[in-house]
Amino acid sequence: MSKKSFWILAISLALFKLLIHFLTCTNYELHRDEMLYLSMGNHLSWGFASTPPFMSLLSYIIIHVFGYHEFFVKLFPALFGAFNIILVAMFIRELGGQKTAVLTGCLAYLLSTAMLRTSSLFMPVIFELFFWMLLLYFVLKLIKSQNPEYWIWIGICFGLAFLNKYSVLFLEASIFFGILISEHRKLLLSKYLVYGAIAGLLIMLPNILWQIKHNFAVVTHMKELYRTQLVYVSAKVFFSDQIFMNFPAILIWTAGFIGIILNKKEKQYRLFAYILVLLISLFLVARGKSYYTLGIYTLMFAFGGYILEKYLKKYVPFILVFSFILTLTELPLGLPVLKQEAMKKYCSLFGKYITKEPMRSENNEYFPIPQDYMDMTGWDELAKLASVAYNELSPEEKKSCTIYANNYGQAGAFDFYGKRYNLPAPVSVNDSYIFWAPDSLTSWNFIISDDQPGDIPRLFKTYREIGEIKNECFRENGLKVFLCQDPDPALNEFFKKRISEHKKIYGY
Repeated sequence: MSKKSFWILAISLALFKLLIHFLTCTNYELHRDEMLYLSMGNHLSWGFASTPPFMSLLSYIIIHVFGYHEFFVKLFPALFGAFNIILVAMFIRELGGQKTAVLTGCLAYLLSTAMLRTSSLFMPVIFELFFWMLLLYFVLKLIKSQNPEYWIWIGICFGLAFLNKYSVLFLEASIFFGILISEHRKLLLSKYLVYGAIAGLLIMLPNILWQIKHNFAVVTHMKELYRTQLVYVSAKVFFSDQIFMNFPAILIWTAGFIGIILNKKEKQYRLFAYILVLLISLFLVARGKSYYTLGIYTLMFAFGGYILEKYLKKYVPFILVFSFILTLTELPLGLPVLKQEAMKKYCSLFGKYITKEPMRSENNEYFPIPQDYMDMTGWDELAKLASVAYNELSPEEKKSCTIYANNYGQAGAFDFYGKRYNLPAPVSVNDSYIFWAPDSLTSWNFIISDDQPGDIPRLFKTYREIGEIKNECFRENGLKVFLCQDPDPALNEFFKKRISEHKKIYGY
């Protein structure tokens, strides 16, 4: 295949991927995590409670170039999903694959339910897939050329990936030990490995210094994650998810893995099979979530296209048709093509006749629709309820009004959808909002979101419920909005104590 034909094919597939995301990206509201990451764009820093700084930079660009529009929030993950298609194609071309291999490997990525989902969400995962594949592309260049200077590019990619998501440490460990047990181990003795490590360290250094200053916020976050979510991770579910996440492309990525691990003619690429096994093993031991391994499957799609073209080319049309049929069956789980009521019916049938696993939450509950969709519902309604309370206040009362959210999802809704209703910025002590919260409260009027009055009756002389969200497809179904006035003097002491305890954890 000529260079021109290659780029025409790769770019065409990338543009097609962009198109399908453009057509579906605004069918639901923003995800609670997306709104948190977007809020970080207003508070640029070298670190946050749960993530490194890369997302905040992208958010800054979105806010200051495009404004608060759902489409432009979704634009970046869709773009990087398209870039991943091109990286898969480049990887296959480096292997020596031709048109059939490029088409097969790229379609495997395009048809994967999990990859469709990640390209639909403004979260670190899609950018992680990009940085991982770019890093692995340079590992391929390293072993094919036996030129150790590629260690410098690997180090740079590692540093950039680290600023997006710390889980790249698991990939780097897998690469190191994979090379160590492979025929390419002599490459570890090069001085360029040291140069690459220094380059990566320099890129990571600002975030490392931030972590030191803030009592290693990532450790605090991981402890909370283990307590509330990772405790529910089991080996059985973890392994079943490895199959299910990319099930429509299973014949392609398994062909890639089997081909390089068993075929002696592909011995030089066996390293990449070692990396996959090591990575999955490390995440299993660390009780990581199933999707933490997603980035390595992009690599296997590329090898799948290469192996199938080289050894089983006559079966490729049947494999692609099979993959396409499976994708159509699972498409609503990857792309938000169905509205809420239709999605409920689809998930009910899917759970009855196939499996309920896509509807299982991070804490082992089962929802009527997948958790991601549950987290993409109800936020505009929440902001609208808050606006009802806010507009009951006089202009003077509005000047002394604080909106308090009990978690970052609610705070993100007030931040993003609240712009439509001219709401003030919210206060919360959850996740990164702790860094932006005031040390005390001086307002006389409060709008509070919570599922129950809780401490409100003892902290305010007057309060009343403004409204409640009733939607079983909203993860916080039953969430209420309260208008609270005439705060008791105990309120400020209560808040100051709470904010002080939270900030102390992060070195304030």
